Amino acid sequence: MAYEKEHHETQYCFPAKNTSCIKTKRSTHEYNIMYVFFSLLSVWTVFLNLLVIISISHFKKLHTPTNMLILSLAVADLLIGLIVMPLEAIRFIETCWYFGDTICRLFLIITGLLLNTSLSNLVLIAVDRYVAVCHPLLYPQKITTTRTIFTICVFWFCFSVYNILIVVPTSQKTYRCYGGCGIIATFALIFTDVFLSFLFPCTIIITLYLRIFYVAYQQVKVINSLMRSGKHLTEGSVRRKSESKAALTLGIIVTVYLFCWIPYYSLSLTPNTSMTSAIAYFIFWMVYINSGLNPLIYAIFYPWFRTSVKHILNLSKIFKPA
Repeated sequence: MAYEKEHHETQYCFPAKNTSCIKTKRSTHEYNIMYVFFSLLSVWTVFLNLLVIISISHFKKLHTPTNMLILSLAVADLLIGLIVMPLEAIRFIETCWYFGDTICRLFLIITGLLLNTSLSNLVLIAVDRYVAVCHPLLYPQKITTTRTIFTICVFWFCFSVYNILIVVPTSQKTYRCYGGCGIIATFALIFTDVFLSFLFPCTIIITLYLRIFYVAYQQVKVINSLMRSGKHLTEGSVRRKSESKAALTLGIIVTVYLFCWIPYYSLSLTPNTSMTSAIAYFIFWMVYINSGLNPLIYAIFYPWFRTSVKHILNLSKIFKPA
C-alpha cells in the first residue's frame, strides 16, 4: 500500500486527490516489525477467546448464567481481534484509510458496538455476582440461563442501534481529508458518549463490587471460624465460599478492564493534550489489548477453563460422548 517516493518528498494517501491526507513516512524495517507485531496480537486474541467460546459452548456443565456472560464477553473480544484489530492496525501503520467511506462507517459502528458490549457484559457480570453473593436464596429463581441469554441479546441490539445513531448522522463529516476515517464529534457528543458508555456503567460496577466484597469478606470470616472450631460445613456454606471466589476472579477482570479504559477516556476528554503521538496510540491500543487479557485471567483462576482447554487441544477426547 505504501507509495514509494523520495525520502524528502511529502507522501499522500491518494496522490491523485487534491484533498488527500498526508502519509507518515516509515522505513521498510518499521513496516515489517509493526505488521508482524499487530498480526501476532490479533491471532493471539482470536485464538484465546476462541478457546473460551468452544469451552463454554461445547461442555454442557459450563452452561450457567455466569458463563453465558463470559461467553458473550469472549465473542465480543474475539470479533475485536478478528475485525477491529487488523483494520485498526492498517490504519495506524499506513496512517491512511484505503477501504472507502461505507466500510469506514461500518467499521466505526462495529468497533463502538463491540467495545460497548464488552462493558455491558461486565455490568451484567457484576449484577450476577451481586445477586449470587448478597442474595443467594433468590439467585436460582431470579438468574436463569434463559433470562441471561435474553438480556445479552437485548444489550447487543440496543448498542447496535446506539452506535448507528451516533455514526450515521455524522457520516458527512467522517474525515478532515481524503483517506481518513473517524468522526469529528463535538465536545457535547464526546461527553455524552463517555457518560453513557463508561462513567455510568462503571459507577454501577464499582458500587456493586464494593458491596459484593464486603458481604463476601463477612461470609468467609464466618466460614473460616467454623472450620477452625471443627464444625461441619453445610453445602450452602461451601457454595457461598465458591461464589465469593468467583466474584473475586471476575472483580480482577473488571479491574484490568478499568485500568485499560480509564486512560483512553481521559485522553478523549482532553483533545488538546501535549502528550506525544506514541503515548496516545499506546493508550488507544490498551483498549484492544484488554480483549486478549481476559482469557489469561480465566486460565490463571478458573480450573474448568484449564481442563476444558486440555480436552479441546486433545482432539481424541473432545469428540467422545462422555
